Amino acid sequence: MVLAALLGAVVAGLGGLLVPRIIALVPEPEPEPEPAPVPDVEAAVEAEGDDVRTVDEPPKVLYAEIAARPGLGRRSAVLAAVCGGLLGGVTGLDWPLVWLVPLTPLAVALSVIDWHTRLLPRVIVIPLTLAAIVAVTVVGLATGEREALVRALLGMVAARSFYWALWGIHSAGIGFGDVRLAAPVGLVLAWVGWGPLMIGLWAGFLAFSLPALVALVVRRDRKLLKKSFPFGPFMVIGALVGLVWGTALAGRIWG
Repeated sequence: MVLAALLGAVVAGLGGLLVPRIIALVPEPEPEPEPAPVPDVEAAVEAEGDDVRTVDEPPKVLYAEIAARPGLGRRSAVLAAVCGGLLGGVTGLDWPLVWLVPLTPLAVALSVIDWHTRLLPRVIVIPLTLAAIVAVTVVGLATGEREALVRALLGMVAARSFYWALWGIHSAGIGFGDVRLAAPVGLVLAWVGWGPLMIGLWAGFLAFSLPALVALVVRRDRKLLKKSFPFGPFMVIGALVGLVWGTALAGRIWG
């Protein structure tokens, strides 16, 4: 376990140093057209003199600006190394390290991007998902772990479908980037087991809802309920909780 933890920490930490480079290579999305003014509101302002203010979203931070932030590579390397060490310590020198360690710095990069832009670029998420599917499939077939392979693929579909349903119900709270990210999250969690999958998904929502609830209570502003927040980092936190502690927690909850 110690050797696997050291290996996971070193390899993931080295990958974390590349996070600024990864972010800098992401192409900027096409700018959205500005919405047309609402005549009724403008007329009401002119006629009644009401102080009507539109709360606009701040302009999107450019990926190049995020990548150029001082110390980003160092902080990302430390975070990736800690996560990689935890995953290695729990997994041991076993096949899941083949995909968990490389995915760790990419998860850090996505978390950084989503935190600053509320976007999860498909140019990272989709290749990441395809690579994870290939790795899991090859390992599952080569090692005879067909039960784990089938469970992982079913978990991927289940997690993505669950987030897709949430996106359809409340698209202001869940972005479609979160729907895409749910696929690799469900894949790696379900390989370990159904319990870690459920714990990982639940932990992501818990990690998000607690600070959001505190902010809502402190600020007493119901408009926060309609505001979009970065959910990707909390999905990653939930996945880490599920992978590291999911089996133990599931055993205590469901016996």
